[in-house]
Amino acid sequence: MNSQWIQNHTFHHSDFNNIAQLVEAKERKGVKISLCFPTLNEENTIAKQILIMKSELMTRFSLLDEILVIDSGSTDSTRQISRSYGADVYLADDILPDMEQFKGKGENLWKALYICKGDIIVYIDADIKNIHHRFVYALLGPLLLNDKIKYSKAFYDRPIAIGKNTFRATGGGRVTELVIRPLFALFFPQLTQIIQPLSGEYAGYRDIFDKIPFPIGYGVETSLLLDISRLWGLDVIAQVDLDRRVHRNQETRALGRMAFAIMKTFLNRIQKLGVADIKEELFNDMIQYNLVKNKFEPTIFNFEELYRPPMIEIKEYREKFNL
Repeated sequence: MNSQWIQNHTFHHSDFNNIAQLVEAKERKGVKISLCFPTLNEENTIAKQILIMKSELMTRFSLLDEILVIDSGSTDSTRQISRSYGADVYLADDILPDMEQFKGKGENLWKALYICKGDIIVYIDADIKNIHHRFVYALLGPLLLNDKIKYSKAFYDRPIAIGKNTFRATGGGRVTELVIRPLFALFFPQLTQIIQPLSGEYAGYRDIFDKIPFPIGYGVETSLLLDISRLWGLDVIAQVDLDRRVHRNQETRALGRMAFAIMKTFLNRIQKLGVADIKEELFNDMIQYNLVKNKFEPTIFNFEELYRPPMIEIKEYREKFNL
């Protein structure tokens, strides 16, 4: 393992707070930049996210060329609010409608490649309560100021909510520490240098994203890391400390379902990459139990691993971008 990587490829958001310098680098490179929010029922947070990014990174500084919301079919006012604040809003099912439709974060990220016009794409989760424009410009810094970096990923302290307005300083990132970091240590020790592999904020060049498959669900962050490091090496990846991220925390049972999906993605990917040979077919059901009237009642979570192929293989995409 190259222990120098974490020293040479780890940054702090303050390294890139000269946004005018980033704009100059963007213009010098002649690239366009798209910001994408994948959403599902985010009416409580999406307005602030769009407002801050648009005012700071489009109006005050011309760093972003567009802000997109790719929505999974929200039943609240997410899409209406997003439009009213100036984002370009798309329902995921309306993108490439002749293909079979799926639901999931990875599906939205994949379809954003077809819709957005950027050479660089920034993906940001839409549920961040302490949103700040550093969540975008800091991820763009390594891509714009270093010609070798093609993909940048966020890390941060994740306080955990223990009441409506009460937080414990640490405690988030449980699935990372209990699931994906041990798996990386077993199979890809070099990837353990990535501090938060499951963070939902990252940016990269289109010509990286369109050449790798996207799982439609929870495993997308794991899969992206595995494929990018395999195809281009760890040296094209940077990680940026954003200090602190506050969002809604999930209960342990929900995290168990997330862990199941991520583990299945990981095992499927290492088999496809030829790293391990799994003799038996993986099952799709995870069983959890609830105590109901002194009886244990099973609840079954079904997760079938589905992938979108590299976008570069889609005929409509190649025609649209003249590839």
